[in-house]
Amino acid sequence: MISIYCDGADLATMAKYAQDPLIEGFTTNPSLLRKSGITNYREFAKQVLGVVNGKPVSFEVLSDDWEEMKWQAYEIASWGENVWVKIPVTNTKGESSVPLIDELSGLNLNITAVMTKEQLDELSTVDRSHHIVSVFAGRITDTGRLPPMPPRMRARLLWASTRQTMDLMAAEASGYDIITMTVPLIEKLHLWGKDLTEYSRETVCEFFEAGKEITF
Repeated sequence: MISIYCDGADLATMAKYAQDPLIEGFTTNPSLLRKSGITNYREFAKQVLGVVNGKPVSFEVLSDDWEEMKWQAYEIASWGENVWVKIPVTNTKGESSVPLIDELSGLNLNITAVMTKEQLDELSTVDRSHHIVSVFAGRITDTGRLPPMPPRMRARLLWASTRQTMDLMAAEASGYDIITMTVPLIEKLHLWGKDLTEYSRETVCEFFEAGKEITF
């Protein structure tokens, strides 16, 4: 059964879903941190780890310099046993992170922003069971392509940048172990199996009520 991780950087939301057995972990990234107004990374991480009930959390390095990334990775890993360090699959110059990933082999890593079969093939050289490989399936489909079929790996495969709840079925059918979902998508999961005739009627009622505020 595929695991669902909540993707976000809102402390109250993370505390809420830490109590939900449907959500088995959490992921963050620098864009989400900025959106939530986070300026003190260590303090935020400390707060997060205090509310997630021991569930795994992924925190990403912020640097683009290899040595600095290495230092940040060890620092982030020291924050807790349930912490996974997110390492981008390349730096901003497009240079492969595989040598760094190999150096950090003892840490729980979440290798992120993976989009090509070539990247997956290269990561197979540093494939370890305590790692996660995050394939940005949603961003790939935005370009009109299907995500590459993942090779057999010891690492857990994560379907990232999810666009719709149906991606849950696609990810599981494709052999992924984890899928990330934002709060709006998680909140739609209660619709699974809903009677479509009733859903149609509810939709008509919604439009009808909205129309009462419009002059014909």
